[in-house]
Amino acid sequence: MGRTGVWLAGARGSVATTAITGALAIRAGLADRIGMVSDVPGFPAADLPLLADLVFGGHDLSGIPLGKRAERLAQAGVIPAGLPARLADELAAVDADIVTGGADGRTRHPAETLRRLSADITAFRERHGLDRVVVVNVASTEPPTPARPEHATLDDLTRAIAHGTMVLPASACYAYAAFDTGCGHVDFTPSVGARLPALSELARVRAVPYAGSDGKTGETLLKAALAPMFAGRHLRVGSWSGTNLLGGGDGANLADPATAASKLESKRRLVDETLGYPVEGPLHIDYVADLGEQKTAWDHVTFQGFLGARMTLQFTWQGYDSALAAPLVLDLARFVAAAHAAGRAGPLPELAYFFKDPIGTPVHDLAAQYDMLHAFATRGYA
Repeated sequence: MGRTGVWLAGARGSVATTAITGALAIRAGLADRIGMVSDVPGFPAADLPLLADLVFGGHDLSGIPLGKRAERLAQAGVIPAGLPARLADELAAVDADIVTGGADGRTRHPAETLRRLSADITAFRERHGLDRVVVVNVASTEPPTPARPEHATLDDLTRAIAHGTMVLPASACYAYAAFDTGCGHVDFTPSVGARLPALSELARVRAVPYAGSDGKTGETLLKAALAPMFAGRHLRVGSWSGTNLLGGGDGANLADPATAASKLESKRRLVDETLGYPVEGPLHIDYVADLGEQKTAWDHVTFQGFLGARMTLQFTWQGYDSALAAPLVLDLARFVAAAHAAGRAGPLPELAYFFKDPIGTPVHDLAAQYDMLHAFATRGYA
């Protein structure tokens, strides 16, 4: 596979910092690969790039050094204490490949932003002599952005960018720059990203693969496992309510109701589409600063059994989203790189296992998604 670049949008954020630190720790023999799907015993991983061959870089609007971010995550309990100090030189080397700046989605003249993003990615690839690069969006979630019909084609979008007649969301800027430079793309957020029809067209023109969207790490992972159980046993779900309490930067960002709407929509869709009928139940995301990097999710499910017997399921999920997401980011970068090397272009529905709202497939059943992924790996990602 050769050397593969992983260019992270939001490279100094919690998820990216955890992923980078974890990869460096595994290389140094300081950590194992728990949480990496590609290392499940018996998984056909022969065609994937090695972790040792991944080279990290990216964009971030924050100038806080990567090593300092890792230290803060260690203090919060996400990363083992002392690990950032042992990897200080390696983290500093990666930080040198992180460009402070990027896309913020506020400009009505995105042409210059796109030129800079593409130039940064191209320079990174050439500087390290990389065989290919995968751009992974782990930046903050954006408010919902409808795909405007006047920009339905690539030609329309190209003209709008040239004339400065639109505001292109930051996530779409990163997807555009990825495709335009011949790179694969992963959207780990629920933001619009490559979902604009014009960007899907650009991916096919440039013959590059992409995957998304919205990484499935905690509460929604359990929903993807439990909803098929209700469907398979023909138990009628009456309501499925949930409350998410988040601290950290993600929680602060999602405290804005407009921004939280993107996340809530991807959470809500999974249950309805798996069961085949709409299910009542409010979903909430609330910011609790005292939780720090931790997240707590509580779900309440009512369902009906034989002869109309009414029953209830409740569960609580507590954990660190960054620690759950980081190994998936490493997996996805490797899977997309392998698909690119195998000649795949366009969406990769076989990677639905990793996402709340998978592109290119209506399948939400977790076991069925894993079977799709395993078959994809078995046939060499073609």
